[in-house]
Amino acid sequence: MKRVMFSLAASTALAAPVAAEDLSVVGSWSSLPLHKQYEAPFWSETLPAASGGKINVSLTTHNQMNLGVGDVFRLLGDGVYDVAMTVADYAVADAPELEGLDVPLLALTADEARAMVDAARPMVEDIYNARFNSHVLAIAPYPPQVVFCNAEIAGLDDLNGLKVRASGRMTAKFLEALGAEGVNVSFGEVPGALQKGTVDCAVTGAGSGYSAGWWEVSTHLLPIPLGGWDSVVTAINLDKWNSLDAETQALISTQVTTAFEAPAWASAQDALVNDIACLTGNGTCPAGDARGMTLVEVSEADFARARDVLVSQVLPDWAERAGGDWAERWNASVGATVGVAIGTN
Repeated sequence: MKRVMFSLAASTALAAPVAAEDLSVVGSWSSLPLHKQYEAPFWSETLPAASGGKINVSLTTHNQMNLGVGDVFRLLGDGVYDVAMTVADYAVADAPELEGLDVPLLALTADEARAMVDAARPMVEDIYNARFNSHVLAIAPYPPQVVFCNAEIAGLDDLNGLKVRASGRMTAKFLEALGAEGVNVSFGEVPGALQKGTVDCAVTGAGSGYSAGWWEVSTHLLPIPLGGWDSVVTAINLDKWNSLDAETQALISTQVTTAFEAPAWASAQDALVNDIACLTGNGTCPAGDARGMTLVEVSEADFARARDVLVSQVLPDWAERAGGDWAERWNASVGATVGVAIGTN
């Protein structure tokens, strides 16, 4: 009888389903291509399917929750939700050292931007551990952050004296060094600000500007990556991460790298070309109707001047704000990758 009871108990244990992991996930801007094409399919479909039903995901976005963008990672660290993703620059008020992830003009192609991000990744992981009680799962790009102007410009020099909405703090410092006035306007308020003249120009990704209709309230497009690549960090609450078994951690890490991060990077360079075509009509627009913005050619002199301002003014200013040994760490990682060293140029 004991043998029969043991056999029944063992059979019941084997038949019992493995407890599922429930993940509450907060994505980035719901209206933009990164979320629509990569975040939403990955978290809603790809990861649950790859887990064989072990992982259940409840997905929303920070704008659908009406969260302040600066609160996204703070609340993640507090355990309000399990996973969050948004632009790293939104968190620099809490972590000025994080500005070193996405520096303007150091990467002009997706491959260069990926190399820069990979070099910065250990620093970013340490920042998220310490500042936001979280573990970094992925760093994906928006396309390069270019300049939309509702003013006639012919090059970088023409930004002097204009009011420009920056995409992050380092970009704002960079614009000020060029003689522009950096203005703090949220992404959703930019069209109204351009229309009313509150700002003359604004920086965002070309695709983001196309999707959000910035072409309706701006006339000139300067395709120089003054705002870097607007890296979007995906992170998981550290307590939640540590509560997962090693197999689940490995599954999430592998899937997020191969099925989310890698495809997002693979499309980044073509996205810029396509988005410029969509905004200006110079080429074929795969996303819909092409618009008629004036494409402003970027000269070698523009690039040279901008890089000089970056190295001589903007990066040293950041090193002072970040403090500690962040400049040395940046020089040894990102700087070594892109051929720039703070304090020696």
